[in-house]
Amino acid sequence: MNRSVSRRPDECEPTSPYQRQLIDKVEGECVVEASNAQMYTLCEMASNICPEQVDKVHAPYQWTIRQVLEHCANAERVFGYRMMRIAAGDSTELVGWDENAYANSRFGLGSFGLLISEIGSLRQANLLLLRRITPKAWDRMGTADGQQVSVRTVAWIAAGHLQHHMEIIAKRCDITLPPTPNAPTPNA
Repeated sequence: MNRSVSRRPDECEPTSPYQRQLIDKVEGECVVEASNAQMYTLCEMASNICPEQVDKVHAPYQWTIRQVLEHCANAERVFGYRMMRIAAGDSTELVGWDENAYANSRFGLGSFGLLISEIGSLRQANLLLLRRITPKAWDRMGTADGQQVSVRTVAWIAAGHLQHHMEIIAKRCDITLPPTPNAPTPNA
């Protein structure tokens, strides 16, 4: 992977403050490496969640852990679709999606293990896409949810989005997220 194409979005690349917050949650300088490492973190986190916690709503939140993971799977699918369309040069505006409507419909609340597997499979598919597109495609711009974004920016937002939700789940379930593989340890 050419790490220069998967670098962090430049400060001059358009992002909303929320998107920038998500991007800033991700460690490292290569989104492909960071996104791949998150799969380890996701699996380790999931293995530490008690069955009793999966369907519990933890105040002040409104979704169960299962709904949060369903949301992460749905979001990963949406991010992948956006990256593909923008990379291909499709200039059709990509509308937003109502994440609360999806979560509240409870249409896909499968088994906990299957949700983790689905997120992993979707992430792997997105990583395969990112590994095969040309360097020029990483810089292509498109409009998603009314915001101009590059493929690179969407990839970083996807990684930041999953990181954001893993941090919330860890806090809700009082578990510690494992360090990212190959990340420097504090005081090392």
